[in-house]
Amino acid sequence: MDLPGLLTDPATLAGLSHDEAEWAPTGTPIAAYRPQSTADVQRAVEECAKHGIPIVPRGAGTGLSGGANAVDGCLVLDLSRMNRVVEIDTDNLLAVVQPGVVNDDLKKAVAAHELWYPPDPASSPWSTIGGNVATNAGGLCCLKYGVTRDYVLGLEVVMGGPVEYGTAVRLGRRTTKGVAGYDLTSLMVGSEGTLGVITEITLRLRPAPNAQSTVVGAFPDLVTAGHAVALCTRRGLQPAALELIDRACLQAVEDWKHLGIEPDTEAMLLARAETQADAEGLAAAFTDAGAAWTEQSTDSAEAEALFAARRLTYPALERLGPLLTEDVCVPRSKIPVMLARIEEIGARHGVKIATIAHAGDGNLHPLLITPPGDDQAREAAQAAFEEIITAALEVGGTVTGEHGVGLLKRDGMERELGPEVSAVQQAVKQALDPLGLFNPTKVVRLPAHA
Repeated sequence: MDLPGLLTDPATLAGLSHDEAEWAPTGTPIAAYRPQSTADVQRAVEECAKHGIPIVPRGAGTGLSGGANAVDGCLVLDLSRMNRVVEIDTDNLLAVVQPGVVNDDLKKAVAAHELWYPPDPASSPWSTIGGNVATNAGGLCCLKYGVTRDYVLGLEVVMGGPVEYGTAVRLGRRTTKGVAGYDLTSLMVGSEGTLGVITEITLRLRPAPNAQSTVVGAFPDLVTAGHAVALCTRRGLQPAALELIDRACLQAVEDWKHLGIEPDTEAMLLARAETQADAEGLAAAFTDAGAAWTEQSTDSAEAEALFAARRLTYPALERLGPLLTEDVCVPRSKIPVMLARIEEIGARHGVKIATIAHAGDGNLHPLLITPPGDDQAREAAQAAFEEIITAALEVGGTVTGEHGVGLLKRDGMERELGPEVSAVQQAVKQALDPLGLFNPTKVVRLPAHA
């Protein structure tokens, strides 16, 4: 390939060949490339199309589904150096960024203008906006303020298919409303790099949020905490965030970071309320559902310590051994049932499962922990992982709320969607990427003859 600065060192390629998904298969790329502009991406796509080389885009590699894993003979397109905030438009409440901008860095940049970008996955200190768009990431605030898709107004994408491979097209708009043609922008959000390479993103912003108070509820078990979430929904309460953390998660964070949190209960709910009435309503719902104790706090340092524990859960548990992370989402009324199913599945397979959740929207993250080097434990964890997917589907849920399909959830997605919808997805992939170059084997499994 005629590309300047190709990376071919085996150690470098190994580090760029996978995301954080435990046990997702990883291929061997022929090279990696770090573009710094849309023109660089166009040239890379043109060269790959000329030589029939697959393209695997990646950002920070924080994904948990194998969506950024290399396939044999591919070019890994590392977009992390395309990290410029191009524009902050305070009059129209929007920002234009390159895909390698880190989520928290964008938040800081717009906060200087008293603006806010709400999507905040737990990986926000490291994950990139491009990766967030690729998986339609959510986060702690999505309960009230929505997920990444709700903030993407427009995209620049290097595509193939109906246009010549390497053509940069602009999708979407800068206006708050617009219905000209099919919503191709939303099609790209969550497509995990399988339909093209995103090179620029136009995002909706909001005014900086009001001060928030924190409501904490401690519960004797996970199922009771689940009933509290369902009760909040029935009462029409809408906190800015409603997060669940179990004892194993709190203990792991405390052992690692010593934040001074006493994990003396089996489950904890953390809520952010924007009014005193909301805070009182949440506290009452927690108490009525069976909380051992409930507290309200307006101390920002204390509140941030609690939410810091939530964000640190994954890396804290990762220190204990290989971690297989689930990402099912169920109707909020089914949260107690689903939590009970998760506990039963873990006990039956002998797998230690720690659970965190964006409980307010039913997005559960059971974290399956295995001892290093224990093949039998790995197989048990993988079996439990698949059973949790089945349980989620049985209660009317979905196989992934925000982490994406990647490699780990393809079978589950096909079961969820059925053959007809799967065929529609395959048709879209074949129309927009007839050569099958963009992130092949991820999300959509094309027929063998394609």
